[in-house]
Amino acid sequence: QVQLVESGGGLVQAGGSLRLSCAPSGRTFVIYANDIMGWFRQAPGKEREFVAGITWRNNKKYYADSLKGRFTISRDAAENTVYLQMNSLKPEDTAVYYCARNPDSSTWYDGSKYNYWGQGTQVTVSS
Repeated sequence: QVQLVESGGGLVQAGGSLRLSCAPSGRTFVIYANDIMGWFRQAPGKEREFVAGITWRNNKKYYADSLKGRFTISRDAAENTVYLQMNSLKPEDTAVYYCARNPDSSTWYDGSKYNYWGQGTQVTVSS
């Protein structure tokens, strides 16, 4: 079964940076022009929240308001890979980070509209 695979998580001190990557595990996975690729996160005891999204057609980017300026989403269309650059990390950024695909970019904010998910990568920020 084709899946999305995240990597790049780990333990970092507050103020540090991490770069997460997300790529499909199989060659048959296609990201279509109308798709949006998103990053979500879920901290222990909290609901999953939207972090950032990027449209495949025109590279339009969306961010959670609270994360603007610290997180940057980007993509490499040739490699079918999505990145999340996270700077100035804070302990409250500690969570499992997931990437996912949504075939309808107009619902970029709605996790229930994403139909393919990765297994997640743990990000832990120490104080």
